[in-house]
Amino acid sequence: MSAAPDIRRSFNCFSPRNRWKDREGKLDSRTVFLHKSPFFTIYGGNPNFHSIHISEETPSRNLSTKLQSVQQLVKENLKSAIRPFKKYADRHRKITPDFQPGEKLWLASNNIKPTRPTKKLSEIWLGPFEVLKKIGSHAYHLKLPQQWNSVHPVFHVSLLEPVKKSTIPKKHQLPPLPVLVEEQEEWEVAQAVDSKLKRGNLWYLVEWKGFSEDP
Repeated sequence: MSAAPDIRRSFNCFSPRNRWKDREGKLDSRTVFLHKSPFFTIYGGNPNFHSIHISEETPSRNLSTKLQSVQQLVKENLKSAIRPFKKYADRHRKITPDFQPGEKLWLASNNIKPTRPTKKLSEIWLGPFEVLKKIGSHAYHLKLPQQWNSVHPVFHVSLLEPVKKSTIPKKHQLPPLPVLVEEQEEWEVAQAVDSKLKRGNLWYLVEWKGFSEDP
């Protein structure tokens, strides 16, 4: 595919005209991918440098048909040239995972504003969050906390990871991370378990969502 730059360099203004004949082969050289010279691809034939003859008997429609045939052949040659590269790329391409509604996923924090002073101290994965539905072939709609109303709930599959159950006995999942509400860290309440009046103030015993019931 480097024939065009080679031709331009061969016939530049610094090249003496008496040496152009030695460089005419560039116009007739075939590329590795197209199997045709650039001149042939555009004009439907290779140039004759010994004599220039313009035929007035060739109908324009014949030339148009010939050019279409050449261009179609070039397209097929390009497809054949690209096929090995595609095969190599597919060999290293991962299979797109298929998550189901209700499944819990971790969300990469790449596009989420961090709550820590520096991004290095921020969490790599957030959640887990529940899958509501699949959007297209490579995105999922997640159920996010109400405090995240400014975050678009649809994420590309490359930002998601399934929650894997631990095989280690008595190992509990870490509690969820707080969300930032008006510069304050808060957790979501699952339910109020009990309440009591203490020194004129009403106190509640609550169950935090995502936390273990163990003290």
